[in-house]
Amino acid sequence: MIGQYGGFDEKKYLKDFRNGFYGIEACLFASREDAELLIEAARSRGFQIGVHFPFRANAAKLRDPLVLAGDDTVRNDAFQHILEELEYLTAVQPEYVLFHYPKPVILDERVNWAGWRFGDRREFIHEHEITVDELSIRTAQLFEWLDRQSRKYQFMPVLEFDAISRLIYEHDFLEQLLNQYPRIRLCLDTARLFLQDKLDPFFDAKKTLCTYTKYAALIHLSNVQITDTVQNSHYPVLPELSVDHGWAPIEEYLRIIRAENPNVKIMFEHRSDLIAPEQLQRCYLWVNEILNGP
Repeated sequence: MIGQYGGFDEKKYLKDFRNGFYGIEACLFASREDAELLIEAARSRGFQIGVHFPFRANAAKLRDPLVLAGDDTVRNDAFQHILEELEYLTAVQPEYVLFHYPKPVILDERVNWAGWRFGDRREFIHEHEITVDELSIRTAQLFEWLDRQSRKYQFMPVLEFDAISRLIYEHDFLEQLLNQYPRIRLCLDTARLFLQDKLDPFFDAKKTLCTYTKYAALIHLSNVQITDTVQNSHYPVLPELSVDHGWAPIEEYLRIIRAENPNVKIMFEHRSDLIAPEQLQRCYLWVNEILNGP
């Protein structure tokens, strides 16, 4: 899959999309006209549409609905915002709709999160502000609600990990819910996992992939370079990008993904404008060889 963010970019579509690709993930479309271009392209070439919530730009003050907020009003407003988008999306008929989880993000106070980007202070809380029981109960409510909406609106809910708290990875309530609600799946982002691995000394990206890839419908695949600073975000994955120069160990990640869930879909969440067309083709061939080769 490829991504289209901010609207339907014809140049990116022609450069990035290949015959046989599964679909396009769309996010923050600025106009109805762009939505219609996406729908028409999907019909004419027979691919699926996925939505990275929200589909419409400027639909709310916060991009990600705070579905786990402690304040009942904030949480109810988040669910109402999702419903309004799902109604709008009936014309688009997305196969899946992706939401960030957890939101608000729960930050480990032992870690320096200066390298993590947030658009708004309301997007995160600290671990002392929520208990495991509260997180488990609110997550269960979210799953039950998303499961109902997925049946009504005919889409797969996908939860993409943001920063992952130890309140999640040191407990098994999320796995229990994923087993209880098989319509709801995960998305794992290679660059975000690598970033947390670098920032958070208590977090293990490879262990996280081993644990959660079996529940994933989608991998957001891109690279990022981390030395003294975070550089080259959303860079296409290429075999020559060495871990010795601060790049993520993408081949190791992909081999874990292949072992745990060979049917997962790969969404190239990268900036293809940073590389030449022949490099992009090499990116696609390299990933395909690792996932589908002998």
